Amino acid sequence: MAASCSRQQVCILGSTGSIGKSTLDVIARNPEQFAVHSLVAGVNWQVMLEQVRQFRPRYVVMNDEQAAKALRASLGAFDTEVYVGVDAMVQLASDPEVDVVMAAIVGAAGLAPTMAAVHAGKKILLANKETLVITGSLFMEAVKTSGSVLLPIDSEHNAIFQCLPSGYGAGLEQVGVRRILLTASGGPFRQSPVASFPSVTPEQACAHPNWSMGRKISVDSATMMNKGLEFIEACWLFNARPEQIDVVIHPQSIIHSMVDYEDGSVLAQLGNPDMRTPIAHALAWPRRIPSGVAPLSLADIGKLEFQAPDMARYRCLKLAQDAARSGGTAAAMLNAANEIAVDAFLHRKLRFDRIPEVIDATLQTLPVMNASDLEQVMAADRQARSTAQQQVAHAQNAS
Repeated sequence: MAASCSRQQVCILGSTGSIGKSTLDVIARNPEQFAVHSLVAGVNWQVMLEQVRQFRPRYVVMNDEQAAKALRASLGAFDTEVYVGVDAMVQLASDPEVDVVMAAIVGAAGLAPTMAAVHAGKKILLANKETLVITGSLFMEAVKTSGSVLLPIDSEHNAIFQCLPSGYGAGLEQVGVRRILLTASGGPFRQSPVASFPSVTPEQACAHPNWSMGRKISVDSATMMNKGLEFIEACWLFNARPEQIDVVIHPQSIIHSMVDYEDGSVLAQLGNPDMRTPIAHALAWPRRIPSGVAPLSLADIGKLEFQAPDMARYRCLKLAQDAARSGGTAAAMLNAANEIAVDAFLHRKLRFDRIPEVIDATLQTLPVMNASDLEQVMAADRQARSTAQQQVAHAQNAS
């Protein structure tokens, strides 16, 4: 694909993951409007090689030196430049030629390049919820100061964005909104006995009934920590207080979220469970473009179900809601402890039912501090990771 100044130049942070692949699919369907400027990934150079062959980006960054070497050796005649490391990611995310940055690197690893894109005033498509969860007010203040455009990619937040009126940043009450209804599928264990949780395997936890996602986010969906992080994220994105957001279990994942107005109206955004819909919406906003998603057939679906979440089943959701109410560094510590616990579970070093135990013990051990600057937040992140590692070791010894 030859570069064209009439097309928006897109940098994808996390191009080899599910969100990155879906973004490239949408771009491929709209080649007259978008071009791939640069791609960023971790270690999967084989997938990156195929992406380079198809989209011809000017630059690629791998987070692993060996992966970068293997990619360079396989590129042959392609003139794509390959770099390594976070500094190169930061440079590309803030490159003057880039118009749009898809922030889809999972976890805290995506923080630095995403913040660089914000400070550079880019149009940010935010799929990395941890960035906003960790930095909160610092991130939103940077968006406001830089004039960056921030558009949510999570299907739930994108749905809320589509259902809210303009001016919601002044406060939901100011635009007649009573509450936000954040929907959740309930994950693969919605109907499983809680007593069976100690024997849950990583393979079972990663088998989401509706969505195709990476392993970490799939486990977060199974524990409902994913919804907890989305709860925190929604508070920041939409200037909402925790008590203005309700979580509703909706197993079909057809209604992606709703907004309840003071006059009794409830607006909902519906669609098939396919991430290309919110990606296409955000890429083209305020216009609409083809996404490749099949039309929704309510007749085929037949029924839509709703229920309140059982907090005894979804302890991680409760922990996240409590962190949102605590403020300060609580959310950053929650996220850090969760990343450590989920990684231990995926490596079979921690039982599934002990993920919330590790997070809770970490939060009980560490004090909540004011999140006045990024270094303070990152210090809390590091401290929580260390404490969570100790809690994982303790849980292993107790097994």
